[in-house]
Amino acid sequence: MKQRDTFSIQRLALVGMMAAMVFALTYVGIDIPTGLGKTKIHFGNVMCLLSALLLGPVGGGLAAGVGSALFDLMDPMWAPECWITFINKFVMAFVAGGIMHKAGFLAPQVRVWVAALCGSLSYSILYLGKNVLESLYVKGFTWQVTQVEVLATKAPVTLFNGVVAVICAALLYTALTPALRKANVLHA
Repeated sequence: MKQRDTFSIQRLALVGMMAAMVFALTYVGIDIPTGLGKTKIHFGNVMCLLSALLLGPVGGGLAAGVGSALFDLMDPMWAPECWITFINKFVMAFVAGGIMHKAGFLAPQVRVWVAALCGSLSYSILYLGKNVLESLYVKGFTWQVTQVEVLATKAPVTLFNGVVAVICAALLYTALTPALRKANVLHA
């Protein structure tokens, strides 16, 4: 995309639309109650990664961060951490979008999968790291309780969400890109 098109009305509308998709698809999932809180299998990360692949690091990061933070604001349990969610999801999409739009040495199909995988891994590391620190230093749990809370409960769900997000986002990107280019919505 040309530099002058970076902040166009069309681009802002696309960021807003993708943020709305992130928000809506985060509702589509299954809550998993645990003895120490809850976790969730959801499809919001699919849209976070798709936003990054389509809109690049900044546009995708804003869509992923805003949509996810708004979702957190709707639940009193997660609302206080909406700013952390914004940062984590922004980084997820920023990494994926950066690789997608800057790693031209990779074949296009390989680049899609590598970008989605790296974005998903970056989010998983940030999310699980935040939960370990919170468990140890905010909740005051021992390392043994933290292992159960984070590593046994949240890690499998986070990794499952990540795998589903990578597969679905890469397939959706591959399916949607030709039509979006033909409609002159996606450039390059």
